[in-house]
Amino acid sequence: MSSIMTNASALTALQSLNSTNKQLEMTQARISTGYRVATASDNAAYWSIATSMKSDNKALSAVQDSLGLGAGKVDTAYTAINDIKDQVDLIKSKLVTARGASQEDQQKIATEINAIQAQIKSSVTNANFAGSNLLQTDGAATSDLKIVASYNRTGATVTIDTIDVAAADTQVLDVAGTGGIVGGLLATTFFDPSAAAVADTAIDTALGNVETALSALSTGAASLGAAKSRIDTQKSFLSNLSDSIDKGVGALVDADMNKESTRLQALQVQQQLGIQALSIANGNSQSILSLFRG
Repeated sequence: MSSIMTNASALTALQSLNSTNKQLEMTQARISTGYRVATASDNAAYWSIATSMKSDNKALSAVQDSLGLGAGKVDTAYTAINDIKDQVDLIKSKLVTARGASQEDQQKIATEINAIQAQIKSSVTNANFAGSNLLQTDGAATSDLKIVASYNRTGATVTIDTIDVAAADTQVLDVAGTGGIVGGLLATTFFDPSAAAVADTAIDTALGNVETALSALSTGAASLGAAKSRIDTQKSFLSNLSDSIDKGVGALVDADMNKESTRLQALQVQQQLGIQALSIANGNSQSILSLFRG
């Protein structure tokens, strides 16, 4: 039936063209943004998951920054404490040489020991990174270094793990510069032959103090070395984890550009055909006029 009131063919062609245009807009949006799920309306479940994982990845990035800063502090302290250990070894050698030596020779050795003491103080003072010095603290638990090492979320529950370095293990000098692992070795009375030769018994006592300091320095170096190893391992793990999360999020929301490009071309052809079909359907109304021509 031909009707001038209702053009069924045109309505069908228009619906088809509208559908094609909507698909074309969607495809063009995916190509321009690179996402097939850019908003919650595209896919609420995938968008929600991707948003949460992206947020977690930002937190992991902050953790990596924390590890980088912590690594700088630990590396600096580790380098310095090993240097100090070498310097204390030198003091040990000098004391062995001083045992049984004349006062004049001991005075020369004392000059060398004083230079070593100054170097130790310098090494401690210079072991500073970003305003933090792990070798010169008050030694209290409140001064422990706590490096944020992980961010874990289960639902709404969040836990943060840390890599800790105990201040008591790495306190080479106290804040006053008289206590700590080597505080006693730096005292002016530690080895002083200025008035008389230092007796062998006093040197033996000093050597005992040196051995105690070397043992404590080794403990401190081991603590820092263990922390350094954990930091390096965790940095590598978080880097791989972050990449895995990015890949997982991409699989959920990224557009397949090869697929979308092919789809775009097909939809453009469909759009052209739809326009032509609508034009033909609209032309059918004009054919009715021929029925009334004489």
